[in-house]
Amino acid sequence: MSMFGLHYKLERTTIGFALAVIVAASIGGFVEIAPLFTIDETVEKAPDMRVYTPLEIAGRNIYIREGCYACHSQMIRTLRDEVDRYGPYSLAVESQYDHPMLWGSKRTGPDLARLGGKYSDEWHVAHLINPRNVVSVSKMPPYGWLARTTLRIDDLGEHLETLRRVGVPYTDEMIAHASADAYGQARPDSTYAEAVRTRYGEATQIRSFDGRSNEPTEMAALVAYLQILGRLTDVATKSAAQAGE
Repeated sequence: MSMFGLHYKLERTTIGFALAVIVAASIGGFVEIAPLFTIDETVEKAPDMRVYTPLEIAGRNIYIREGCYACHSQMIRTLRDEVDRYGPYSLAVESQYDHPMLWGSKRTGPDLARLGGKYSDEWHVAHLINPRNVVSVSKMPPYGWLARTTLRIDDLGEHLETLRRVGVPYTDEMIAHASADAYGQARPDSTYAEAVRTRYGEATQIRSFDGRSNEPTEMAALVAYLQILGRLTDVATKSAAQAGE
């Protein structure tokens, strides 16, 4: 019996058709669920992985608020041309503290998974104020008001507390000092700056991301977030280097 003949026969038999649907759905469900039972073996280990700082979390929230994820993905696929252009392909462990995930599937602009450190803070500020000033063919809208908008930091402790509930290992101390740490990271000459490095590690970037010396702006937070993309851990770089040996 041909495949079409079997299909026509099933359509005429209610019980048979229902059973066929159940079997097909079960197979699809098993294929999707089975990998979860081996997740400890399939997800890479990253002992050097650090959490986002409060300032970077604030920047990530702005990134989501402004819909940046709609035009920029944060997932480099294993295709050769993507690896050549953007760097080592993305690993699952690199997104373990991302809630929600921002992998994306559409690229009106380039992938940003490894954007951190690729350009200077000044470049990012100029790009966000008027994208055409640095990329003449850019279709991205300007975000100049971010440089004129003072960043709200008084509620960042609540953001960290919420993230801890879904598995991000923020400590009580990090949550309690979230607002001060956001200020200190963007103002290196303040009395709060050194405590940020103590809580989040020596590699934490502490500087005036927007080039200003007054209250941190939304621009400073967004640039801080962009500059950490792909730099929370170097496990992907190490894996790529080992694969090339």
